[in-house]
Amino acid sequence: MKAIISGGGTGGHIFPAIAIANALKAKQQDMQLLFVGAEGRMEMEKVPAAGFDIVGLPIAGLQRKFTLKNLSLPFKIVASLRKANKLIKDFKPDVCIGVGGYASGPVLRIAQKRGIPTVIQEQNSYAGMTNKLLSRNAAAICVAYDRMERFFPANRIVETGNPIRKVILESTTSLEEGRTYFGLDPHKKTVLVFGGSLGARTLNESVASQLDLLRNRTDIQLIWQVGKSHYKTYSQSEAAQLPNVKCLEFIKEMDQAYAAADVVVCRAGALTISELCVVGKASILVPSPHVAEDHQTKNAEALVRSHAARMIADNEAENKLLQEAFDLIDQEGNIGRLEKQIKLLAKPDAIEKIVDVIIRVSGK
Repeated sequence: MKAIISGGGTGGHIFPAIAIANALKAKQQDMQLLFVGAEGRMEMEKVPAAGFDIVGLPIAGLQRKFTLKNLSLPFKIVASLRKANKLIKDFKPDVCIGVGGYASGPVLRIAQKRGIPTVIQEQNSYAGMTNKLLSRNAAAICVAYDRMERFFPANRIVETGNPIRKVILESTTSLEEGRTYFGLDPHKKTVLVFGGSLGARTLNESVASQLDLLRNRTDIQLIWQVGKSHYKTYSQSEAAQLPNVKCLEFIKEMDQAYAAADVVVCRAGALTISELCVVGKASILVPSPHVAEDHQTKNAEALVRSHAARMIADNEAENKLLQEAFDLIDQEGNIGRLEKQIKLLAKPDAIEKIVDVIIRVSGK
């Protein structure tokens, strides 16, 4: 069996793609896999690091505001379609899988024109324009939320959930072990704050600006991932020097971080939410306002409707976020209710379901 996995741009697309690839290889060891990404994007580094081959397309996204970059977009699309056509002609895949991101558009479009079955893996509760267009000719659409027939043909939707990293799925780390791993007091209540690998300015400002609150609540400790883009600034802040604050550039061992936390404060990316459901953590979500179709707000609202998380708007976070997290720490009953509700939304067998769909669609 041969398969092409296309897409990327963010960890929310790349990590599910790698999880799918690993699961496919585990199911059929002689399977041939090829990734197709966008030149200059993070998948060109992360996918080879995971042990898979990747080819880049000269594709880019449409800028929401007027910029000269948009003038070159039609030429990049044509060049990407031509390169995707040659890749598919030479590789001869049995199935093409799109995980979202710029590169999935040209690859799935060419595959569909050539009569090769395609599978879309839509992580979010609000589908993007590319996936909506591609879904018309897709053999199957794997989704993580209900009510997705608003965007896709109902007879091709399979509710699978999102792929979760194996290390998180199989973690048996206790609260105390997680806190000890980060050099924290194993018996103190802990809040985990993170904004993805690059960080999130709003979340960082929400911590750094609440110096008095952090000083007064020495009974609570913080694991604060500021992100690569912000580390130089925030690691030198007064908040980062406090004994109850552990400031980190990046957390690779997220299984340990989740285990250590009583409350998680984070953005509302689809992969993050799927992980929170599996680990069953009380969370306060701050959707990024800078993503296409405002899909993080839709993701967070889906959890809030199920009483499985709390949400604070980005423009209110700086003044409210840390106090809300500490108030939640003081309300153990509310933490328990949030944990119970979010666990009901977990789909730990998502990757097996997605792989089964891919193999069925491929005819292999």
